Amino acid sequence: MKIATFDVDAQKGFTSLCPDELPVPGGHEIAASLNDMARRGTLRLGSKDAHTPNALWVVEGYDQMLQPLSHANSDLTWVSHCVPGTPGFELLDTLPAPIDYDFFVWKGVEPDLHPYGACYHDLAGKRSTGVIEYLQVAGVKAVVVGGLALDFCVKNTSLQLRSAGLEVLLYLPACRAISEAGATQAIEQMRAQGIIICADSGALDSELARLEESDHE
Repeated sequence: MKIATFDVDAQKGFTSLCPDELPVPGGHEIAASLNDMARRGTLRLGSKDAHTPNALWVVEGYDQMLQPLSHANSDLTWVSHCVPGTPGFELLDTLPAPIDYDFFVWKGVEPDLHPYGACYHDLAGKRSTGVIEYLQVAGVKAVVVGGLALDFCVKNTSLQLRSAGLEVLLYLPACRAISEAGATQAIEQMRAQGIIICADSGALDSELARLEESDHE
């Protein structure tokens, strides 16, 4: 069974290395787990937020964040983050360069777009980034997902992949969430859709072996 792994938005802008952006607790710690995760797959995919500092959803302070917006493809306000050319745009140290991944997505480039999942440029899931088509053509049946943040972009990417008919495994050591409550809710949502939650490397290997065995039956 062909397996891919997906590093979702593992950028410094989501870590304490860039405290004025969107630091996720422990976000800087996941690179080793992402690299370990990648050894389970034959293809490695990745994504980055790539936002303009003048996006319509940008607000000045954290106290103004997470307010609803009426725009079709920007649903909440956020402080500026992951702007190309800044440290926050960079992937975590020890991860491959984007060009060295088998497939890579830059998302949210337009000022009126703020997608969470890496499979579509829009919130309605109509404008594909090409991820799902790439995996289908490559014959991939299972995707192992990690990255930042678990309760937003990782969750949405995982659900999009699952909706496309792929087996999806979430590797918790390679994820961090904005909040503990958000993580709990996200895991419940994903599990309800048939996404396999793997708490450690042993669980991941066991689940991959199970999927491999069922694929040969």
